[in-house]
Amino acid sequence: MSHSTHDRLVYMANQIGKFFQSQGGEQAVSGVAEHIKKFWDPRMLKSIFAHHDAGGAGLDPAVKEAIGRLKQAAVAKEKA
Repeated sequence: MSHSTHDRLVYMANQIGKFFQSQGGEQAVSGVAEHIKKFWDPRMLKSIFAHHDAGGAGLDPAVKEAIGRLKQAAVAKEKA
């Protein structure tokens, strides 16, 4: 995916994070992860996982945590 596509996904993920921010801490991270899991297609997930693996530049902390958890769950599911 192009650099601008990564930027767009970061923007979208951070917007989701802003929505859940008022729930605070763990609930915000869980809310972001659940939303992305439900509504993002596999190509988007693959791209945001790659961005996260490359350092996750621009991702808000709760969003970065949520994406990290989703990546771990995806890797675990592949190994099962």
